[in-house]
Amino acid sequence: MKTIGRLFLFLLLGAPAIWAFPPTTEDATKPTPRIRVIFSDPEKFTDVKDSYMGTDKGRDAILAQLKDYIRQRASLYLADGQKLAITVTDVDLAGDFEPTRGTNWEDVRIIREIYPPRVNLSFQVTDADGKVVKEGTRRLVDLAFEMNVPINNTDPLRYEKTLLDDWLRADIAAKH
Repeated sequence: MKTIGRLFLFLLLGAPAIWAFPPTTEDATKPTPRIRVIFSDPEKFTDVKDSYMGTDKGRDAILAQLKDYIRQRASLYLADGQKLAITVTDVDLAGDFEPTRGTNWEDVRIIREIYPPRVNLSFQVTDADGKVVKEGTRRLVDLAFEMNVPINNTDPLRYEKTLLDDWLRADIAAKH
């Protein structure tokens, strides 16, 4: 009877843990992504807010959009076999919230030349053998961002995306 009780106890307590984390070799054989983007301490970024007070959910949504965009665009500039690792250390979106305009304006980002987009990052490009081809740290800023005419002028991240595109073209594009 004790054996049945122990078996029952094992099934209740031990088995779910085994089923929840089955051993797999898939993780060991899974290739590393071609383009890896990491945001280092995003809660400390200068300005990645969805409103004057900002929310974690809003910040995470904005950063997810930027990460997807970087991955999509960087793939166009890398040579075959190359990999790119980017660590973003700060983001300051173009514009700012000006609550002094009144309560109806607290959630409206005002775009002015005194609030240019800024992105600080470090990067590393490696070839198919893992050899570092290029690496560095960059402080991206576009002081003339209002002069650029982005393709999609309704995208709330159009200035940051243009800034990142300029950097990718200048720094990451494979020279043929």
